[in-house]
Amino acid sequence: GRTMPLTRHTGQMPEATWTLSFREMTEPWKGAVGCLGVAVFFAMTIGIISWQALEQSPEEWVLRGRAGGVLWERRRGALLLRALPAGRMVAVIAVGGVPAAEPPPPRDSCWHDGGTFCYAWEEDAELRVSLEPPPAPATECYGVHWTPLRPDVVLKDCFSMANVSWYGGASVHSQRWPLNDAESLAQPFVSGDFSKNPAGYGPVLERYFLGSTGVTVTVPPDVPLFLSLETNRQFCLETPAGRAAEPLRYLLCVSPDVAAAHRHPRLFPPRRSPIWRYHGPAGSAAKIKRGLRSLAKRLKRHRLQEGVLALGEHCTTTLAAADHVSSERRRRRDSTRAWDPSLIEPLQLSITLSPYTSIASPLFLRSLRDEAESYWLSPRPRLGGCSVPLLTRWKGRLCARLNVTSEAALSWYLARARRLRQVLGAAYVVFEGAEGNTFLEQDVPPPTELEGDRYTTALAAALATLGNATVISAGARSSHLPLFVQMSPLRSDWSHAGLKGVIPSVLHHSLLGYNFFIPDAVGGSLASDTPRDPELYVRWLQIVTFLPVMAFSTPPWLCCDAWVLNLTRQCIQRHRDFVVPLLIKYSKEWLSLGYPIFRPAWWLSPTDPTAFTIEDEFLIGDEVLVAPITEKGQTWRDIYLPGEGLLWMDTNTARVFDGGTVLRNYSAGLTEVPVFIK
Repeated sequence: GRTMPLTRHTGQMPEATWTLSFREMTEPWKGAVGCLGVAVFFAMTIGIISWQALEQSPEEWVLRGRAGGVLWERRRGALLLRALPAGRMVAVIAVGGVPAAEPPPPRDSCWHDGGTFCYAWEEDAELRVSLEPPPAPATECYGVHWTPLRPDVVLKDCFSMANVSWYGGASVHSQRWPLNDAESLAQPFVSGDFSKNPAGYGPVLERYFLGSTGVTVTVPPDVPLFLSLETNRQFCLETPAGRAAEPLRYLLCVSPDVAAAHRHPRLFPPRRSPIWRYHGPAGSAAKIKRGLRSLAKRLKRHRLQEGVLALGEHCTTTLAAADHVSSERRRRRDSTRAWDPSLIEPLQLSITLSPYTSIASPLFLRSLRDEAESYWLSPRPRLGGCSVPLLTRWKGRLCARLNVTSEAALSWYLARARRLRQVLGAAYVVFEGAEGNTFLEQDVPPPTELEGDRYTTALAAALATLGNATVISAGARSSHLPLFVQMSPLRSDWSHAGLKGVIPSVLHHSLLGYNFFIPDAVGGSLASDTPRDPELYVRWLQIVTFLPVMAFSTPPWLCCDAWVLNLTRQCIQRHRDFVVPLLIKYSKEWLSLGYPIFRPAWWLSPTDPTAFTIEDEFLIGDEVLVAPITEKGQTWRDIYLPGEGLLWMDTNTARVFDGGTVLRNYSAGLTEVPVFIK
């Protein structure tokens, strides 16, 4: 704290004169002056004490490390994370669940341990902050551990968005980059399906948040967690109300800047592109086969004969049922086969399964007949009761859901998937419905092994054994597995629930370690109020050209004029010749260094605030910048070129520009997408 001078210099008084005058004073005067001196001394002492009480610093060190430290701010009851030596503010965490108003100065009950600070609010909660081993040399980490001292205390720590852009955490319905623009009520931090609950969290989430100041927040998987997002104010981590007193724990790490803070090592799965989704006749196996042959012929005629024909779950089930019938026939020496993959060559087939089974299906009834009811999720029976499957809705049907905690159920399910893949000659298998917690949806307490997102994690681990030609609809602590993640469907419009949400979703997935994803189909797959829009289709096509896989639900000849068909051919070729080699190169960097493949602008400008909020550009590695048009009717846009001191060349015009600058009103006609090479 500052020190205050005890006396003010109001002008120099000659020392000799003062001494002589005092000597000549009479005794009563000496007494009076002595009393006055004591009074002045007391007044000054009281003044200094009052001044210290009022003026002392509102922040006090709680725990100090080498590169930073945690402080307590009295005024608002907040933990502050500051970086040393300059004291740069890294994070402000408003503390809930304990009285914020003027708590006593921190008394450290763990003073004997230099790397730990402890303090208890006697009737509410105990706080423990400890220095933890860092993941990298330039990083410093602090463990924050709250323990409630009464069962009704809800612990809630809120991370301020003032001067900090936050990334990671959960996907939301209209994806934003950064998270500061998102809004969500406090709800379980569990993956979900936007078609069931648009206000919930999406299928890809991790307990990991990254701040633009170089801070990361990581919550362990065993901590029951609620998350709320308040637009441009704060996001809050809290314990669920109404449960037995639950501790709140997380790890705070501070690095020199936002790019240094983020690291994620992972694996690379191959994938054929593009994907053509089948939407033809689906009434019977015979109709599906005819429809697939017809689509394959049409693609060949338009010189688009490479890639994958993707069947949805309904068509897969219909073909599988036909195969079951034909396998009975084969036992009776009848040679007809469910499906011949050579009919669509050189295209390959992709099939879709889910962990849900309709209670009216022969598959479900057979499992009950074989006394395999443990194959399905069910609430714990009361003493002496029998196990009854927990019913839920999936695609409008009443269904049971696969029990991923049963080895027998998983073995049966994986064997069935392998058999279907073999019989139908499928190169790829897509698994939908991996997200969500069925127990929470039905308001039934889940067993410990299926709390939070453990269902998604367990299912992903099992599916990874099928090989790297597997696609899953959700991710939770599974980004290290060689699986593709299918992104959520988007609306066919220009909003953040449509085209504008594509790049924020790409950056979100890649930041959380899910670099190999399949974006929604070109043009969006959820119907919107507007009729088919060729401009939207073209702008969407231009973005997915630079992503891991190109997917189509509406073929170009159904939506648009012949020039769009030609453009589609060019984009597919550009993806194969230009983008795929880049992805292979940067997947190796991802594996060795943990850098995401698709990077935000701030990756090359980690200290420029302008870069923190750019959500309509992305980098592939650190050498290609893609800046598409995402506004209807526009043929120009402002482009931020990151990296001061770098040079960028426009691949369309070969013009060269300086990094760390903004190109104003840069031209991009309907057939052009601005792409720059470092």
